[in-house]
Amino acid sequence: MFAPASIPTPDWNGFTIGPFEIRAYALCILVGIALAIWITGARLKRRGVDPGIAIDAALWAVPLGIIAARLYHVLTHPGDYFYAGADLWEIVRIWDGGIAIFGSILGGLVGIWIATRIAGVRFSAFIDALAPGMLVAQGIGRLGNWFNGELFGVPTDLPWGLEIPTTNAAFPHGLPDTTLFHPLFLYEMIWDLLGAAVLLWASRKFLLQWGRVFALYAMWYGVGRFWLEGIRIDPTQLVLGIQFNQLVAGVFALFGLVLFLWLGRRHPGLEPSAYLPGRAPVPSDEDAGESDQASDSGSGPASAAVDDGPEHVESENASSK
Repeated sequence: MFAPASIPTPDWNGFTIGPFEIRAYALCILVGIALAIWITGARLKRRGVDPGIAIDAALWAVPLGIIAARLYHVLTHPGDYFYAGADLWEIVRIWDGGIAIFGSILGGLVGIWIATRIAGVRFSAFIDALAPGMLVAQGIGRLGNWFNGELFGVPTDLPWGLEIPTTNAAFPHGLPDTTLFHPLFLYEMIWDLLGAAVLLWASRKFLLQWGRVFALYAMWYGVGRFWLEGIRIDPTQLVLGIQFNQLVAGVFALFGLVLFLWLGRRHPGLEPSAYLPGRAPVPSDEDAGESDQASDSGSGPASAAVDDGPEHVESENASSK
């Protein structure tokens, strides 16, 4: 018998609509992406950027992120895909699970860089706006691992242990059927959502710009993943005596720390604009008229922007010099 408070693995992991099979794993990822786009768009709007640019960036970042995430997973789990008699088409069957977040981060950043260059938005401003949304998306996406019966840790006696059926290919041989495992998907989900709240607070409290919110994200996520990878049941290849993914997580956290400190020294002030020099949209005559009316009345969007973001602080500091 499993513990009364243990977490069962769902028997349901999707449904069909006609000839199409809809996986819960994919739905969780899509919900996470949608929330990340919404959060990023709202944060860009506070910087005076068209929130629709978040959708444009997603059209580049999501496909490249998925491709890179799958490639990373396959290359770090070669024994699951390359063996005598293996079906190499399994490499592309991403709907069965198996994507790596560090690969998606790399591919997604390439897509964002392309999109921001096209839109004329600072790459640093965009990834700062994105960072909290990334943690939300990653946290929601981890629910998909639960439905797939994957991403669980070593055996545990804790009451919130995860029930894994013995039919699961990753169930260790020789263990009793009632063995419970650390629910890594839940641990990471809690860590990610908590991190999103921390990033939102820190970015407003300390007016972090120039990519420093993203650097804080790298530190937070890297530290969490370093610990989680250490108790994972399906470890990656060993490098220098530690799991490859654990090594990558540690390097990612260290990269975030170095980047945070370096950006603080290189850019002690605030970004002059979220747009690249010469790429800010020119307001139309109608927009200018509305802005003048709002200024005269002391209300409206122009007035609200006074207390809304760090860009106004920068302009006031410049005018007082």
